Amino acid sequence: MKPVVQLLGFAARHGRVLLIAGLALGVALPELSFLMRPWLPEIVAVLLFVSALRVGPRQAMGAVAEQKMALFFVAILQVLMPLCLVAFFLVFGIVGALPLVLILMISASPISGAPNLCVLVGHDPTHALRQLVIGTALLPLTVIPVFWLVPELGAISAVLASASRLLLIIAVSAGIAFFLRAKVFPNPSDEGLRAIDGISAIAMATIVIGLMSAVGPAIWSDRSGLIFNLFIAFSANLVLQVGTWFLLRRSSRSEYSVPIGISAGNRNIALFLTALPREITDPLLLYIGCYQIPMYLTPVLLGRIYNPRRW
Repeated sequence: MKPVVQLLGFAARHGRVLLIAGLALGVALPELSFLMRPWLPEIVAVLLFVSALRVGPRQAMGAVAEQKMALFFVAILQVLMPLCLVAFFLVFGIVGALPLVLILMISASPISGAPNLCVLVGHDPTHALRQLVIGTALLPLTVIPVFWLVPELGAISAVLASASRLLLIIAVSAGIAFFLRAKVFPNPSDEGLRAIDGISAIAMATIVIGLMSAVGPAIWSDRSGLIFNLFIAFSANLVLQVGTWFLLRRSSRSEYSVPIGISAGNRNIALFLTALPREITDPLLLYIGCYQIPMYLTPVLLGRIYNPRRW
């Protein structure tokens, strides 16, 4: 057992390298990416389980004031921001695949790996996990005004069903993890926490492989489209992350700056792949694949900003 724990500790220390390796494998081996895509829900469940296991039920739920803050951030990130973007596109008459994918991105709840990204940049994942749970739980409500204003996105019923499935995965994964944390090891050692972080790093490196299926082929068939989508994906992700971090860092709630910054820029747009018709999602696959790159490079690109003492 000791060698396994040591190996997981090694994975935790080199989590950023593992993420880069996962991205490289997903791009270089599209066949592997296609093989792994059916297993993405299971890997997401593992990520959620590991995050909840690390945090524990008491920290995850938090005080009433912290839950109110999470609701406030949901209103800003998943309602106000999308409606402002929709209004911008409507006023200037901008249509096409790019506006649709940006609207979907900014309407989504945080990715399942947001708490894990917090760990990889050396921060407590508690606020990110709470934001993930509450944001996903409220997603069936927060998407209603966006889909009403943008009928090109299709039927909202499919999105509600998909969000409900994701919420069920979160509830089951977190429920099992909280039970084990409370009954089996309520006070894990530092070595145990590092082992949990190692499992988290391995799971994140694995899931990104399955999300890169459209990027590898585009290198040979659509390089200009790939470069354009990469530019938009990096711009959207980093502007949302750094902008949110900067504003909260200068506020009286600076403790939220990193977890909410990560949650703001890294959205679960892949959720809509199972919810919307293929004629809507197929033109968006390249952007969704490109969006994974800044997302999973967050510890590398923004590690010095989020935690300068660690680097």
